[in-house]
Amino acid sequence: MRPRIAVIGSGPAGLTFARVLHRHGHAVTVLERDSARDARPAGGTLDLHEGMGQLAVEKAGVLAEFQALSRPEGQAMRILDTDGTVLRDWQPRPGERANPEIDRGQLRDLLLGPLDVQWGRGVTEVVPESRDGVLVHFADGRQETFDLVIGADGAWSRVRPAVSSVTPQYTGVTLIETSLDDIDTRHPDLARLVGDGSVAVYGVNRALVAQRNSGGHVKVYAQFRVELDWYPNPDRHTGLDRHTGLDRHTGLDQRAGLDQRAGLNQADAEAVRSSLLALFDGWAAPVLDLLRHGTAFLHRPLYALPVSHTWAHVPGVTLLGDAAHLMPPLGAGANLAMLEGAELAESIVAAPGPGDLDKAVRAFEEQMWARAGRWAHITMAGLERLVSPNPSEALALFDEVQPS
Repeated sequence: MRPRIAVIGSGPAGLTFARVLHRHGHAVTVLERDSARDARPAGGTLDLHEGMGQLAVEKAGVLAEFQALSRPEGQAMRILDTDGTVLRDWQPRPGERANPEIDRGQLRDLLLGPLDVQWGRGVTEVVPESRDGVLVHFADGRQETFDLVIGADGAWSRVRPAVSSVTPQYTGVTLIETSLDDIDTRHPDLARLVGDGSVAVYGVNRALVAQRNSGGHVKVYAQFRVELDWYPNPDRHTGLDRHTGLDRHTGLDQRAGLDQRAGLNQADAEAVRSSLLALFDGWAAPVLDLLRHGTAFLHRPLYALPVSHTWAHVPGVTLLGDAAHLMPPLGAGANLAMLEGAELAESIVAAPGPGDLDKAVRAFEEQMWARAGRWAHITMAGLERLVSPNPSEALALFDEVQPS
């Protein structure tokens, strides 16, 4: 009898894990608290690395579909000085596919494929070592038991407490996200500024990055070092408790970034816009136009788990992705999460029998911890350099990581 396996969360890690298991004929239950696949915006764009995210989609059997959807031109990167001077303008070579971009929504749909996701199944607690297996408690009061529960439910995981008491800590850097739609038609000058990929500007303890998504959509990210309570009127328009990270109206965990469904009223949005323009005062006018024309603002203080986060192995429960090793968003997290999902699934498939399942999970964790620890160190150090008192650190980091 095959083990009863559940993965909590339908992000890149959970879906990759489920898709690889499905490809090998293993049943898996995918539990997602969102009420439907389109219940909220899927987010921005991801660059999938060769040997990491791209290897994961290959293991999931959807590499050709990914290649058809991804945007190699999105690898382009331009860096400006705060006065608008172009400092670097890197364009990918023809055929370059080291890190092509794909919208998160497109990737999610690609991985969902034939999977049967149980939507609206918010998990409140996971209790290992119950009489019949691992007990999962749901927000609606129901319970289910599984032989193995995979926590792929993000930064404020409800599965993590079953194996670790550690919680994410604020990095000191806050990110405010805004966006521009139909940029090529409505803002052609800004479209040229952004180019086919991204444009970044680095100042003293602050940065502004704009990244092209598909369909003429551009995400803009203002990043800066500030106290956690910087945001204008945060509790009034969100109902978010800053100490618990819970939405006081829904009880859902939103602390990794405010619920995109809540939004801001126009007065709040204009207050945020004014605050950002003051924060970046003196920067080149075209750069500031990225903020002036932004259509909405989302508050995303950046949290991270300790770079060496591990736990004493708990039979029947493990973690993937941000639930296991939340790190700054510098291009590694989603790639690691997807590769981990694929590798764990393959380890389970290769386990000779039910009695070998726990050995396979334990061996996977050891491998995951070592690799994730290295990347957590790299990304934390990278964040220190990208949002730094010395903007030249960001330029030096770019030169180190870009191919010659």
